[in-house]
Amino acid sequence: VQLVESGGGLVQAGGSLTLSCTVSGFQFEEFAIGWFRQVPGKEREGIAEIVNRDGTTNYADSVRGQFTISSDSVKNTVTLQMNDLKSEATAVYYCAAEYLWPDPPLSVDAYDYWGRGTQVTVSL
Repeated sequence: VQLVESGGGLVQAGGSLTLSCTVSGFQFEEFAIGWFRQVPGKEREGIAEIVNRDGTTNYADSVRGQFTISSDSVKNTVTLQMNDLKSEATAVYYCAAEYLWPDPPLSVDAYDYWGRGTQVTVSL
């Protein structure tokens, strides 16, 4: 099982960024993919997830309406579109995979497979 994040970088406040998580080694449609972020010294936070089996999506309150998660089963890729970014979005962003449904939703403990992360920096 392998998950590889891409698309991180430096963006000005108010700008947009799109992160991608490309997965391999398992049957894509049978797994949920989640996006998490972590700031040094703080716990990793679940921000968005998609259950590929039925298309269910969940968002943390902090990003709902601002971030959008989508899935492409042909490319085995899950994308996180981030709009109107603020400085507090600066973090390392990770994608993770869990068989069928993560329980509880957006929980770090519910996910078994993780990527290495990609840095997102939002400048003022």
